[in-house]
Amino acid sequence: MSTDHTLPTSPLDVLVRGRGPALLLAHGAGGSIEGNFGLVLDDLAQDHTLVGPHYPGAGGSAVAVAPLSLDDLADRLVAAAVAAGQETFAVLGESLGSAVAVRIATRHPDRVRALVLTAGFAAADPVLALAARLIKSLAAAGQWEDVARLALLSCMSPADLADLEPAALDEPVARTLAAMPPGMSDHFDLVSRVDVRADLAKVSAPTLVAAPTGDRLVLPESSYRLAAGIPGARLIELPGAAHILNPADRATWLRHVREFLATLPDTSA
Repeated sequence: MSTDHTLPTSPLDVLVRGRGPALLLAHGAGGSIEGNFGLVLDDLAQDHTLVGPHYPGAGGSAVAVAPLSLDDLADRLVAAAVAAGQETFAVLGESLGSAVAVRIATRHPDRVRALVLTAGFAAADPVLALAARLIKSLAAAGQWEDVARLALLSCMSPADLADLEPAALDEPVARTLAAMPPGMSDHFDLVSRVDVRADLAKVSAPTLVAAPTGDRLVLPESSYRLAAGIPGARLIELPGAAHILNPADRATWLRHVREFLATLPDTSA
């Protein structure tokens, strides 16, 4: 298998589950494999091999000692898949993971069978750029509970937020705080620097872009631009869905993703 770039050997904490054609999972900033994909892991593992690396400072992966590099992160995810015995794979990227997936597709085109990009962006739009700056400044000041409040506000849909009484916010804020990884500030530093706009026209893999239209962290227009920039990309909308998909929206997402994956050529022979 030929690739354009030598793979690194530095290990990440990796979830490997299932059997069948491989799906390489690229999670979001401040997220994790379970946090982003937990609602669909069991379903997808029934007929796919899932490879879910955690970024530095997430899951059991060591915190980075230098600013994260998109190229290095892309290569490390590919290395995790290869170490798990998967030479080719589809990449499912969410939020920051969408930019990681695009960079994987342009640095390792012979390995990538397809892309699924959800709530993604090629470069931070104004809403995301402002959120990333706030998260980094609050984290630097040690105000992690306020980071959790901002994350909760950004990642829930207006409809879901409207169902909450103000007095009931403490519990979801506490859950959000507990789920935030040590590398969260590093991840959002990378968010603020990512720019894969020049990569989009070079993506040759079949691509599905899913745009949650109720996203309050990444503007839906960012997904539209991804779809417009990648040759032949298919765009679907998830009406009213938030940045982090709730169970109903994730079920709709799963149906579209399974239909898309079913169109890929069978490489098992």
